[in-house]
Formats: sequence, C-alpha cells, structure tokens
Amino acid sequence: MTEQTAMAHRPLRRDAERNRRRILEGAAAAFAEQGLDVTTDEIARRSGVGIGTFYRRFPTKELLIEALFEDRIGKLVELAEECLRDEDPWSGLVSFLDQATARQVADRGLKELVFSTAHGRARISADRDRIGPLFFALVERAQLAGQLRPDVAGTDLGLVQLMLTAVADFTRDVAPESWRRFLAIMLDGLRTSRDAPSPLPASALDPAQVTQIMACYRPQGR
Repeated sequence: MTEQTAMAHRPLRRDAERNRRRILEGAAAAFAEQGLDVTTDEIARRSGVGIGTFYRRFPTKELLIEALFEDRIGKLVELAEECLRDEDPWSGLVSFLDQATARQVADRGLKELVFSTAHGRARISADRDRIGPLFFALVERAQLAGQLRPDVAGTDLGLVQLMLTAVADFTRDVAPESWRRFLAIMLDGLRTSRDAPSPLPASALDPAQVTQIMACYRPQGR
C-alpha cells in the first residue's frame, strides 16, 4: 500500500471529516446547477471552507468528482438492469428514458458525466461504459417485441435524451416539467402502433412564456 493510499484509508479527525462533508455537499449543489466546469474556488465558497482546506481534502477536482458521482453513475446502471427485468419491453424502455432523463435534468454534472468522457476516473468510466450495452439491450428487446420502430437505433434514443435535457435547461425557470411533454410526443412517434395519441403531460408553453424564457435564458457556461 502506497503512502497516498494509506492516507486515503486513514480515519479523518472529526473536524476534517466535517469539512469533507461540507465540501461534498457544496460540490453537489454547484455541479447540479452549473455542471462540472464550476471552479474549485466556487465550490470552496459554497462549502464555507478555505481553498487550502479544499485541496487538503481533494487534491484534484477529478478526485472530488469520483467521490461524488461514482454512486450516482452506479445507480443508473442499476436502473437499466431493473428496467430490463420488466416483463413488458416497452414499459421497461419508457421507464428508463423517463427516470434517467429526470435524474440528468436535476443534476447537470451527472448529465455531463453520462454524455462526455472528459471527466471521470477509472471506476466512474467503468460504470459509464456498462450503461451503453444495457440501454441498447432495452432498445433491442422492445424492437424484438414489435413495440419499437425497427429503424430506430440505440444512438438515436441516446440523442433523444440529450435533446430532452436541452429542453429542460431552456425551460427550467418557467416550466420545469416541459421536457416530459416532449418525451411523450417522441414516444408516440417511436411506437410501432397505438390506438390514439397519448395524453400529454404538462401544458404547452404560451407565447408569453416563450418570450420570458428567451429573455432570461443563458446557455450553460456563459
């Protein structure tokens, strides 16, 4: 065991553990709101600790990301596995799309980890790499059951998720549930057959709401 590894496993003093929890809580809020590019200075400020204390607990931001998101990425893997056990292939696919998108809408940092390989050490990367095959299995199962269009690829639905999170970013301050409406519209277009259009959750935006959104919307990172 290296000295660095030994230090990582050594029990922290009470004040050190308290600072570590504060940093994790502050980082969770910052990453959820602003994404993974938020600065360490901002995380330290939100956590109520000095930048020196921050770096004593987490020498790099990547270590902080790993500590915070390893479990969350793992939970997405568990969700996909659970949805694959659904007796109805269409229900399993829809459940994953709905729940996975909701988690990413609530946490921009999680969304960035799912759709980008720019962040995440070995353990996060391993779990992220497991999500893809499980998701493709959900898609293939629904197609084999004749419920999902045969000309749709798993990559299509991955980008549908990305589109939905973009809608959520655009509307979050005025109509935060709007993305669910567009998911329902897309699902109707993905099914091979249906008796009638599905009921749409959330109301359509009116022109005044769209104007309000356009006036206050700032793309992420600006």
